[in-house]
Amino acid sequence: MRFTPLNAPARSSTSWSALVLATALGAACAFASAAALAKPLTICTESSPDGFDVVQFNSLVTTNASADVIFNSLVSYDEAQKKVVPALAQKWDVSPDGLTYTFHLRPNVQFQTTEWFKPTRTLNADDVVFTFARMLDENNPWHKVAGASGFPHAQSMGLVKLVKSVTKVDANTVKFELNEPNATFLSILTMGFASIYSAEYADELLKAGKQVDLNAKPVGTGPFELKSYTKDAVIRYDVNPSYWGPKPKVDRLIYAITPDAAVRAQKVKAGECQIALSPKPQDVADAKQNKALKVVETPAFMTAFVALNTQKKPLDNPKVRQALNLAFDRTTYLKTVFDNTATAASNPWPPTTWGFDKSIQAYPHDPAKAKQLLAEAGLPNGFATTIWVRPNGSVLNPNPRAGAELLQADFAKIGVKAEIKVIEWGELIKEAKQGQHDTLFMGWAGDNGDPDNYLSPLFSCNAVQSGINFARYCDPKLDKLIADGKATADQAKRTKLYDAAQKIIHDQALWIPLGYPTASAITRSNVSGYQVSPFGRQNFGNVAVQ
Repeated sequence: MRFTPLNAPARSSTSWSALVLATALGAACAFASAAALAKPLTICTESSPDGFDVVQFNSLVTTNASADVIFNSLVSYDEAQKKVVPALAQKWDVSPDGLTYTFHLRPNVQFQTTEWFKPTRTLNADDVVFTFARMLDENNPWHKVAGASGFPHAQSMGLVKLVKSVTKVDANTVKFELNEPNATFLSILTMGFASIYSAEYADELLKAGKQVDLNAKPVGTGPFELKSYTKDAVIRYDVNPSYWGPKPKVDRLIYAITPDAAVRAQKVKAGECQIALSPKPQDVADAKQNKALKVVETPAFMTAFVALNTQKKPLDNPKVRQALNLAFDRTTYLKTVFDNTATAASNPWPPTTWGFDKSIQAYPHDPAKAKQLLAEAGLPNGFATTIWVRPNGSVLNPNPRAGAELLQADFAKIGVKAEIKVIEWGELIKEAKQGQHDTLFMGWAGDNGDPDNYLSPLFSCNAVQSGINFARYCDPKLDKLIADGKATADQAKRTKLYDAAQKIIHDQALWIPLGYPTASAITRSNVSGYQVSPFGRQNFGNVAVQ
């Protein structure tokens, strides 16, 4: 820093030196005071991510640990305005026929400088082209790096068929050409898997034969950069000093991985973390009575459900699936597991968004009718099956073991003997995507308010191949309804198509719908700026610790 005093009076060398020393000491004290005021933000999270290469995985935990803090996408979804807004692309144009999207990149965006990578250039069109070619072009050298897991979101959302080409127009302009109009395309680009990667870093890893480092040593453009990760323990991030957006109000971010919801609640009460995610309903009630804590909550764009694997006998018979729905006592389940903080589910997505068919009702609790349907299916004495469930709680399943035991008891009343299998989250997702389960406790959080955020990834034929369609149900009629809905921007027409899709899903009993939960978090009272997302995403950019 250079000082250029104007018309300064003459001073002796002694007095000038003293002034310089005093100024330096004052600056040092000010810096020390600022450093003392800057505090880390510690988040008690529920489980470990699969890694940091978000395109390979479909769990919200992985999105929260990678896309939400390390990366940015071309566009993002503004929850307050309920619309897609600029991010790495500062603007975009859409052709009149809806087949060409041209994105104009924000200039001078820096990739993170880390211990493992030092960028030599800013973000440009090459990075966008690489990001999507990796997922969509089977000839790209990075395409097979994901291995068996593939690129589940890109596949289930049908991007391979939808996107004709992604080309560089110039250094700061990228053009996407589609094979057909798609009303959901911009919304899809707000999802975590559409995070933009550094082509320069990828080339460096490829030449060194260290492709696996992309999952362990990420480089993005986001507000925080990864410093260290210890599985099942802690993730540490520092603020990205070159971040293009508003600088976060904390200097460090820590994810304290704490699977037990009760322990998360105790840690935030003790001040060991400032925010506890996915608390149990009782912990939320207790926190509301504690002046040292605050509860932040909102209706969630989420659905808890039990997926019924239609590729497994006898679950391939719709009468059997209907019988399991009729056996389920939803009222007792919601009271026991959610303490009545969730509303009963009937359709794939919650009634808080458009396209929800109110005429469809959940199957009633009717064990006698359930037994009748089993008899009609040739199973008067029932059958044996398994119930898969995760060990630790989440917003979509606060008490997994209790819920599984309730379902097991309901099944037993109609002669169905179900063995509960408690499987670690990462392994459960991996095996379920391969269709190894019979019945599976699962939940889904949409990334934006579009119903297709549920239909394409959870019920399309593409999603059976990618593994996210946990019902393993591929039906040409349902698939066409989903595809036709995406092909028109007319919301009234889309709603009519989606009504028909919801009826098929209900009549075929592909799920046992459980509930629409409330998304909540417990924070310390000295935390400001934190908002709970109805989509389960995390934004710590405006969070401050006083």
